[in-house]
Amino acid sequence: MRYQMFILMAGVLLSCGQQNNHHQKDELTEKTTQKSPENMENKLLTDLNKSVEQAIQDFEKIPDDRKKNLKEIAQYVSGKKEKGDTIDLNFICTHNSRRSHISQLWAQTSAYYYGIPNVFCFSGGTEATAFNPRAVKAMRAAGFKIEQMDTTDNPVYHVHYTNELPPVKAFSKKYGDAFNPQKDFAAIMTCSDADEACPIVYGAAERFAIPYEDPKIADNTPEEETRYNERCRQIASEMFYLFSQIKS
Repeated sequence: MRYQMFILMAGVLLSCGQQNNHHQKDELTEKTTQKSPENMENKLLTDLNKSVEQAIQDFEKIPDDRKKNLKEIAQYVSGKKEKGDTIDLNFICTHNSRRSHISQLWAQTSAYYYGIPNVFCFSGGTEATAFNPRAVKAMRAAGFKIEQMDTTDNPVYHVHYTNELPPVKAFSKKYGDAFNPQKDFAAIMTCSDADEACPIVYGAAERFAIPYEDPKIADNTPEEETRYNERCRQIASEMFYLFSQIKS
């Protein structure tokens, strides 16, 4: 009888321990997926904080028509988030060398900053070239840690915005490359040429156009660095504005 009582009590204690353990895991999951912007800011790379602060201050500079377009994307993201779906965003321009990469990286950073889960950002072009070194330089100046992994004509870069997560793998590719999502993604056109050249983006659930002026127009001129930094700052502000419209 005593042995049976001992077994019963041990079972109760074990059950309580397992329940507490599950509860702790649930709390950990909740804390991981519902972090506040303040917590996110602390976990960004320190060198990024100044650029992020500037991006948020620049919200007032975004024209109303641009805000309207960005809110449409935010509504799409919110709808997917409410359903618990994976949110794949593919930023597309002609060469996948400048604006699409800059947009992809700032969007991924913004989603992390605002604690929006299950957001995965990609980029592609109507043709593949390379992640332009001038754009890479501008992103480094903004505070990203970027490692070049090889010396091919189209090198792979590992882009870090936090030490909490693996880096983003960045290289030039067509938008339909196997590395990118093949269906149920949002196609976000970052240049007018790609928007016109791709009347249909196969596999896209939705399509949005937010074209940016190409900093390429200043290549090999005294204005080169200024133009790339300006475009980087503009895109940062618009991506942060977009994700600020989504409830975490």
